[in-house]
Amino acid sequence: MEALSPTMEEGRLVKWHKQEGDAVKAGETLAEVETDKAVMDLIARADGVLQQVAVTEGQTVPVGNVVAVIAAPGETVGASVASAPPPTPAPSGGGMRDAGSMVAVATPKPATAAAPAGDAGGVKASPLARRIAKEAGVDLKLVTGSGPGGRVVKRDLDATAARPQAATPAAVAAAPHPASRIPHPAVTGTPFEDVPLTQIRKTIAKRLVTSLGPVPHFFLTSEVDMERAAEARDALNRQLGDRGKVSFNDIIVKATALALTKHRACNAWFQEDHIRYWNEVHLGMAVAVEDGLITPVIRNADLKPLLEIGHEAKQLADKARSRRLQPSEYTGSTFSVSNLGMFDIDQFTAVINPPEAGILAVGTITPKPVVVDGQVVPRRRLRLTMSCDHRVIDGATGAAFLSTLKGMLENPLAMLL
Repeated sequence: MEALSPTMEEGRLVKWHKQEGDAVKAGETLAEVETDKAVMDLIARADGVLQQVAVTEGQTVPVGNVVAVIAAPGETVGASVASAPPPTPAPSGGGMRDAGSMVAVATPKPATAAAPAGDAGGVKASPLARRIAKEAGVDLKLVTGSGPGGRVVKRDLDATAARPQAATPAAVAAAPHPASRIPHPAVTGTPFEDVPLTQIRKTIAKRLVTSLGPVPHFFLTSEVDMERAAEARDALNRQLGDRGKVSFNDIIVKATALALTKHRACNAWFQEDHIRYWNEVHLGMAVAVEDGLITPVIRNADLKPLLEIGHEAKQLADKARSRRLQPSEYTGSTFSVSNLGMFDIDQFTAVINPPEAGILAVGTITPKPVVVDGQVVPRRRLRLTMSCDHRVIDGATGAAFLSTLKGMLENPLAMLL
């Protein structure tokens, strides 16, 4: 199992694209793996034949564990390989091939070698085929093997499952379902159901522990008059026509990025023995996905026009929801924005994403009665709440940043200053 993201410790195998016995070439996609952030491709690092698939679809294994073997055609692989530690390169002239960090290295075995432990009862079968057969109730003695030396492999069981009298092994590969798909108690007849944590929920749990516990949070809230921002947005959208639309979120992201350039103390990382003050603004944008939250990054947001921010935000959000973000697209943010306004949330506090020193929580824009020139009139208002790491940002520092941001949103021309 390869480390497919910087923080990945284990991966859940979502789907095999190659089956046991298939020929593979270096660079081909072997499988899809759910990491702590996205679903990514597991790539073959060598040419050969996929043998001894040791991980079923839906199974989670630590980084470095063997998931399969890529062997040369005709090579016989011992059963112990599946549980072996990651391979090390063989000396020059040796009989071992380095197939990369995600697959075991196959060592040719003489034809007279002892039968693998999995070949009990005189039936040769791969570990995956043996596991599927056991759980599906299939007698391996009744299955004709098509693997090397007549060994039973997964595709043989698939062919058996296609016949009416055979059990279906596919149930073994079922992935854990998220809470939204848990059957109603009236259907299951049970008072509760335990659902294994997905990789993203495991990561969220770990990140929260490293944030709310060690990071001393404090919160600042400011209410913003959005009338001028709304007027500017309407005017821009009329001018853009078919080229696209500017959203309030785009304006808030742009204003936040520009305000951070004027308050570098808030555009910072806490680094244990030092504070890193960033000269670039890379804004994390919290996106809700099916089973959690991920924060893709709009890089150099202060330098991008509103329309580009809007297009990029949409593309990143779409990739996040389809679990196709690359590590470069969700790492390296210097400050984050979380917007729940579309859910009619008036105000909330967000949890800081370490090592960042702050995050902005954006509520809904709603008409409220306010006093203007002695008269009570309806005005569109927005509440912003900034979560601050007190090890980096003091109260006055955070308040000054919010004041600048408020000024830019209440008078969009201030963004030009």
